[in-house]
Amino acid sequence: MFKYTKYSLKKIEQILEETGYSIRYERGNFHSGYCIVENKRIAVVNKFFDTEARINSLVEIISTIEVDEKMLTEKSIDFLKKIKQSLPVDQDVVETDKAE
Repeated sequence: MFKYTKYSLKKIEQILEETGYSIRYERGNFHSGYCIVENKRIAVVNKFFDTEARINSLVEIISTIEVDEKMLTEKSIDFLKKIKQSLPVDQDVVETDKAE
């Protein structure tokens, strides 16, 4: 389990950035607090959210996208494993393994 701190938020943002996503905090009436622009790999999160809601939105995004661990640093991989442990069993993070 990880703590809902600004430091954890930065680590989650780093995971997304290492996978090629840019994160923007903007105003808007988002369905569940965020939206993803797939073609440009942009995650937009409601800027009025507090730290916990931002973390929850980004974790939800991570659970729906493909995360290639080869693109991540060792620290990011370790934190991603902590995120996976905190997710319900039916909402596990999607991973790709390109070693074929």
